[in-house]
Amino acid sequence: MKRVLRPAHQVIEFARRLAPAPRRALKRALEDLREDKGDIQPLEANLAGYHRLRCGKYRIIFEYARDGAIEVIFMEERALVYEIFEADLLRKLKG
Repeated sequence: MKRVLRPAHQVIEFARRLAPAPRRALKRALEDLREDKGDIQPLEANLAGYHRLRCGKYRIIFEYARDGAIEVIFMEERALVYEIFEADLLRKLKG
């Protein structure tokens, strides 16, 4: 069963800035994610409830929605993704 993907604006804009080869790899990784395939790991500690998908040097943060869809929330290079996402999440919670 293929799930519905709901990419956030940040993910779409980040993908647009990628060179063609990484963009194609991202597209393949997201297609695989729709079928629950790929290098997927649940996140821990402050990011529990979210998952990450590895795509080369990039990491994609996502969560499973109650309706079975996949909310693709954030994408960035591996070295930055967790710190930026966690800081953004905490900022939104303090709101």
